[in-house]
Amino acid sequence: MDKNWIAIGDISAIPLRGARCINTRQGKIAVFRTAENEVFAIEDHCPHKGGPLSQGIVHGTAVTCPLHNWVISLKTGKALGADQGAVRIIPVRNDEGALSIALENLMVAAE
Repeated sequence: MDKNWIAIGDISAIPLRGARCINTRQGKIAVFRTAENEVFAIEDHCPHKGGPLSQGIVHGTAVTCPLHNWVISLKTGKALGADQGAVRIIPVRNDEGALSIALENLMVAAE
């Protein structure tokens, strides 16, 4: 495994349309699993008021913040609709269910 990829567990530990949190030196990361078994990782705070995105509702490839219903794209980290703002996305690798993230490669979504 490449040195910049960090193993975070198996996909089965994340419920369908749910999330799991990982605490890192760079902050809390939310790892989401969609109904189609896609996996995404983003910062676990809404760009609006810092709500815990990991506790939001996953629909398609987006999550709705539980505090004020902002919808955040899991692919881009950007707020969707009329809202503006973004969270960082973290690259995820799914190797037959074994998940890894690349913490050194945090990408900032362009606003």
